[in-house]
Amino acid sequence: MANASLQGAQCSVLGIETSCDETGVAIYQGGRGIVAERLHTQAAMHARYGGVVPELASRDHIRRLLPLVREILDHAGLMQPDAVAYTAGPGLIGALHVGASVGRSLAFGWGVPTVGVHHLEGHLLAPMLEPEPPDFPFIALLVSGGHTLLVDVADVGRYALLGESLDDAAGEAFDKTAKLLGLPYPGGAALAALAQQGDGQRFRFPRPMTDRPGLDFSFSGLKTFAMNTLREAGEADIGADVARAFEDAVVDTLLIKCRRALAQTGRRRLVVAGGVSANRRLREGLAAMVDDQGGSVFFPRPEYCTDNGAMIAYAGWRRLVAGQSDDLEIRAMPRWPLASLVG
Repeated sequence: MANASLQGAQCSVLGIETSCDETGVAIYQGGRGIVAERLHTQAAMHARYGGVVPELASRDHIRRLLPLVREILDHAGLMQPDAVAYTAGPGLIGALHVGASVGRSLAFGWGVPTVGVHHLEGHLLAPMLEPEPPDFPFIALLVSGGHTLLVDVADVGRYALLGESLDDAAGEAFDKTAKLLGLPYPGGAALAALAQQGDGQRFRFPRPMTDRPGLDFSFSGLKTFAMNTLREAGEADIGADVARAFEDAVVDTLLIKCRRALAQTGRRRLVVAGGVSANRRLREGLAAMVDDQGGSVFFPRPEYCTDNGAMIAYAGWRRLVAGQSDDLEIRAMPRWPLASLVG
């Protein structure tokens, strides 16, 4: 990265998020926070196919991105921002290229610095946008449709990976199980709603990889267990009970692993981010667990759990005021290990 910082921490940064199926834009200004933001979700478009279609996602980002940028600049009363941040990875390569190309081009045309942001760093720092943000250091659970990670966070850019999913991410397992239950895409929230009607005592699913040491996860087997339960029960009206058993298994597994991570590192603060962090039962369970241990837990507001431009604008601002910026290269990396980042 080039050493070209913003001139003053009060500067404004345009954030662009296009890693998958949300087109998110926002402006973060030092000392004020998020001054404008917009989000377009493609969920309805992909629902007819039962999942994200990468080519359609890329084309929709192309249609939506510049009008959304114009809209938030008008709302913020700016002719142009002081810098641009865009999601450089990980994600769908075509979708990433849209945001990267537009972000880099806008920055070049405006003559302002730009930085490619790691998507997971954006999620990890999203709770910093709340009125009571966490202090460093902390343990972060990043749990979404594409990723499930436990990270020891010493400071911005100082990340040590403690554990990750060896197969399906938790959110991916939610969506696949929801599809088995005939729920619409995206299925995570629909499954959680159905689980509220279920009998938590009827079925008990395994808590994967909790009977052995370590902090890695595995969720693909829970989908198979749900499929076998539905087949073997042979009853029509058990969907809510299966949904409840599945959700309980995922939540318990995440709680057990978070408890281990806090004990292993001696940290007292837990940050939970990503789409699955909006799950009510997970929030309640983690809050109770951390409180019992005399610690603190921090969540982003629900609209910042899913992909959004605000987290990219903020993460980019942190990088830029620290003196980091990119050269003219358009960066789009579908695979980008979080631990490879530097402060």
